[in-house]
Amino acid sequence: MAREPVRRPDIDTLRAADVDRHKIAEQLKGALDEGRLSLAEYDDRVRDTYAARTYADLLRIVADLPQPGLSAEEIHARQLAEQRRADRRMPLALSILWTIWSSLFVLNLVVWLIVEITTPDVDIYPWPVWVLVPGAVLGVTTIGVQSMRRRHNR
Repeated sequence: MAREPVRRPDIDTLRAADVDRHKIAEQLKGALDEGRLSLAEYDDRVRDTYAARTYADLLRIVADLPQPGLSAEEIHARQLAEQRRADRRMPLALSILWTIWSSLFVLNLVVWLIVEITTPDVDIYPWPVWVLVPGAVLGVTTIGVQSMRRRHNR
């Protein structure tokens, strides 16, 4: 006799417990203390919190509130920091080109070192130096692209 698979409800339809309602009420109390909610709005939301049945109901009540303890300046500072990180991030094409170049440079250097070590009597020309030329071009291109991106984002 085959059993039917147990269906797992998604988080929105799961029933909330009293502990979950209490956590949301504490978050609302923090928002009231920080001045984010008026007393009337706090009362309405607390009433809705204790009447909520699912996690989705609870999450809707605090969806427009930031994490407790964060001021508007801290939120703005975090957004600016994230924007700066995004500005510094290299485009995917340049990352791929740098990966290819560094792999070729390391491969050339390793081959040159192996040949240099295994033939001590012969003076081997350091050909990996020539791989630095495209690396320099790639470096100048990267600097140019990043400066254009920074200017464009301002």
